Amino acid sequence: MMPAGVRRAAIGAVLCVVALPAFAAEYPAPKEGSYVARDFRFHTGEVMPEVKLHYTTIGEPAGQPVLVLHGTAGSARSMLTPAFAGELFGAGQPLDATKYFIILPDALGAGKSSKPSDGLKTKFPRYNYDDMVLAQYRLVTEGLGIRHLRLVIGNSMGGMHVWQWGSAYPDFMDALVPMASQPTEMSSRNWMMRRMIIDSVRNDPDWKDGNYTTQPKAFRAAAVFFAIATNGGNLALQKAAPTREKADKLLNDRLAAPFNADANDYLYQWDSSRDYNAAPGLEKIKAALLAINAADDERNPPETGLLERELKRVKNGRLHLIPASEDTRGHATTGMAKLWKQQLQELLHTAPKRTM
Repeated sequence: MMPAGVRRAAIGAVLCVVALPAFAAEYPAPKEGSYVARDFRFHTGEVMPEVKLHYTTIGEPAGQPVLVLHGTAGSARSMLTPAFAGELFGAGQPLDATKYFIILPDALGAGKSSKPSDGLKTKFPRYNYDDMVLAQYRLVTEGLGIRHLRLVIGNSMGGMHVWQWGSAYPDFMDALVPMASQPTEMSSRNWMMRRMIIDSVRNDPDWKDGNYTTQPKAFRAAAVFFAIATNGGNLALQKAAPTREKADKLLNDRLAAPFNADANDYLYQWDSSRDYNAAPGLEKIKAALLAINAADDERNPPETGLLERELKRVKNGRLHLIPASEDTRGHATTGMAKLWKQQLQELLHTAPKRTM
């Protein structure tokens, strides 16, 4: 690992780091920063002279570095919830920010990182998960001067990125925790529902091949449809909406909720999963790996047996499956760290510290 003093110098050279309002009293105030990756080469061969990679950190650079990766259409901020950060980053918690240096990137194409809505619209390179992981790696190594991570942990899309981190940079981390994900190729309901979101944008006449002046409306309804069909958990939804009237109210509330997404950004974000398949690289993984999924995950149903089958190819891999209940939320279950933080704590106590 790079000495803490050198890492601090590297971080100081990055663009302005600004303190954000504290999200919870239990852990230090998050700080924001940006790094500009120059001559960024995408998997398509296209090169952008500058790609801005925005990030949030919690804790001090002298701590053990931990990379936390968000889900599709999210950002670093979407991980700073009481149910996630509030259960993990406080004093005495598994990722105590007085001991760990927590790094939460905005993925390429999301948050305040470079994305189509910055101006290029559909001329922005059609990135995929390989490009997103490369961007994270360049941020960590070039932008923050880190040469080894204690942990890479991610949820949903972030979980899929964790699988890719393990095979692309097998000596770079001690432990991996992919959540609400599996390493097998994008397929079945998961991809079909994503296609519906993508097509809802492309087929909307108001999209105008990405050159709209006002946001197309169709993809908002598609986003709500996707969330209901692939998120929330059967038991929890039945408890929340046991009658038609309550189901209508729940749906109406979701349709009326603020929705500030940009259509091109949204299309790119969901489309970026099109060729995801981490399975071919599983034997390359060296870090201790704990996969955490929920038994009621609509996008990664355990009854297919895909995750259990592929985990046999990971030397130090195991699964923690959270049982379904009225308190779980299907694909969103892993956003509640209280349901798995003990297992994370055990992993961090047992995973050996490795060096490059």
